[in-house]
Amino acid sequence: MANENKVTVLGVIGGSGVYDIEGLTNKRWQRVESPFGEPSDELLFGELNGQTIVFLPRHGRGHRIPPSEINFRANIDALKRAGVTDVISVSAVGSLREHLRPGMFVIVDQFVDQTYAREKSFFGKGLIAHVSMAHPVCSRLGDHVQTAAIGAGIEVIRGGTYLVMEGPQFSSLAESELYRSWNCDVIGMTNMPEAKLAREAELCYATVAMVTDFDCWHPNHDDVTVDEILKVVLANADKARTLVRHLALGLQPDAKAAVCRCRNALDHALITSHDARDPEIIKRLDAVAGRVLGNQFAS
Repeated sequence: MANENKVTVLGVIGGSGVYDIEGLTNKRWQRVESPFGEPSDELLFGELNGQTIVFLPRHGRGHRIPPSEINFRANIDALKRAGVTDVISVSAVGSLREHLRPGMFVIVDQFVDQTYAREKSFFGKGLIAHVSMAHPVCSRLGDHVQTAAIGAGIEVIRGGTYLVMEGPQFSSLAESELYRSWNCDVIGMTNMPEAKLAREAELCYATVAMVTDFDCWHPNHDDVTVDEILKVVLANADKARTLVRHLALGLQPDAKAAVCRCRNALDHALITSHDARDPEIIKRLDAVAGRVLGNQFAS
């Protein structure tokens, strides 16, 4: 089901407050099977202002899957099989900076990955690949997100570093201060290895980080609690839906989309020689790496 016609298909990874969008037509929930296991949920297909959109509840409907147990590989693989070309990750985060207040949106451009219990690559023994993560998000897609946010009247900051922690517990004060000393701007639990896998799958990927709290470092705010976070998340849900509506208006006319460098991330990444590649791994990669593996699937 991968997109062969280079038409932009927008994938949105987030919570239920994001995909419940007024004006979304031709809606259908569909199960997409992946050789990497079960995705978090079925995918919701629909159209908004003529733009095809595919929504994936990252934690499953009802928020039933904790961060460390999300099958990130199956999620990204399923989106690629569904024909998605561009992925927006809508994520709740804590702020590590005074000027990034709860309710603000941050279009992240860098990550520090502090996770350790997750499968981080589609590749491995039998077929090795090394993709560049120097610039881990798509600046072209980030431009669209920024334009959409401004058009929607959302207070947004372009640029910032997202520290991805394992969780599910929140930070200690010492950890929070350490991450601040690393010049990180926001902290969350979900965008790694999601961004790495999107790059391996040659998908354009951008993060919209919705600030919910000040983590625990701020001396004038209470320690973070789930209740307080949920209040801000619910307040942000309408803004997130508005952002997606505006984004749907601007993606399709983008002539640069088909030649975006994200579409060719695997061009020089595969280093295992052809005769040493594991046929079983090649079969699993038909969606993720079909463009570069080509006729090896027939063998």
